[in-house]
Amino acid sequence: MDQQQCIIDTHHITTHTMGRGHLGRGEGEKRLRYMLKDGSCPVVFHQSPGQWSFFLADIFTTLVELRWRVMLLIFCLSYILSWLFFSLLYFLIAYVHKDLEDHDTAPCVANVRSFTSAFLYSMSTQATIGYGFRVMTENCMVAIVVVTIQALMSCFIDTVVIGITVAKMACASKRAQTVGFSSCAVVNARDGALCLVWRIADFRRNHILEGTARAQLVRPMKHPSGMISVTYQDLDIQSRHLILATPASIVHKLEPGSPLYSLGPDSLTEEDFDLIVSFTYTGDSTGILHQTRTSYTPADIRWGQRFQDMVQVGRRHYKVDYALFHQTTCVQTPVVSAQESDRGRPPTTESVVQSQQPFVRSSRKFRRSLADVSKEVVQEAWL
Repeated sequence: MDQQQCIIDTHHITTHTMGRGHLGRGEGEKRLRYMLKDGSCPVVFHQSPGQWSFFLADIFTTLVELRWRVMLLIFCLSYILSWLFFSLLYFLIAYVHKDLEDHDTAPCVANVRSFTSAFLYSMSTQATIGYGFRVMTENCMVAIVVVTIQALMSCFIDTVVIGITVAKMACASKRAQTVGFSSCAVVNARDGALCLVWRIADFRRNHILEGTARAQLVRPMKHPSGMISVTYQDLDIQSRHLILATPASIVHKLEPGSPLYSLGPDSLTEEDFDLIVSFTYTGDSTGILHQTRTSYTPADIRWGQRFQDMVQVGRRHYKVDYALFHQTTCVQTPVVSAQESDRGRPPTTESVVQSQQPFVRSSRKFRRSLADVSKEVVQEAWL
């Protein structure tokens, strides 16, 4: 059930909580996010050219990106089918050599008199079990060649299975799940200016040494002709390079040049955009490059709130309470856009000094010109 719009006014602060059927659309129409909260994009490809050839050309990446149950099914089938294929070859060799009919002849493979025994020999050969009951003899060169091929294929299958399993276990997306963003972003006043703030933290004990944060505003636009275009705009953020020993707040100042500079708490709810935030870093344990990302829609931005303090200083340690990671509290914040707030703000001392600098420079030039004229008059008087 979609959540309806709720406006709560507390200490001159307006908080907007919107459901999925808002943002300038119909009552029952849902807004489609460009990126989901887990960092995935709801994009489906239809009739892509050579789609199967792309997957087969990079089969290693294709297998790594498969689900665990599908990958395990493929690996089990690769072993079972290879055992069946070579057991069929051993059975045919025994049939042609008449090992199945005449038990007195020297067989190609000892104690292989049926398809079941051929399957057991194939499995023990490829799995290097080697019980010694069924062994290869030197009577058939064809059987020796088949055993050699099976041994080489066994090494190849083991290498692929182990490599893909290790790569899938050390996949970057798994480590990215332990680095999370706050469920919402907030807008409050910092150092006399409105700022958009969201929070990031590393939930593992072996913390990331350094990473780079990035924010981008994505606006899907539908034209009257039916064509859909997507525009991207980077946001300037403070302290782009972070050390996540403790949770950090990423700040974007709403200043001239920002796409959110003219948006207030009311006009923000009418916008249609996705704020894509990401954090790219290198894992200190594996050395693999990872990226954690999420998105914020206008419904996820809370105006006039700030995140609760979750870091406390102890005698020997910094104490972090992750129960407060997503919690916010209300603060006094202007209920107008940053542009309107700057217009109604009185000029500061620095701006007054800067505005007076041209006048001071011109007065100095005027004094210098008067001094030069007085010197010329004195020289003429002497003459």
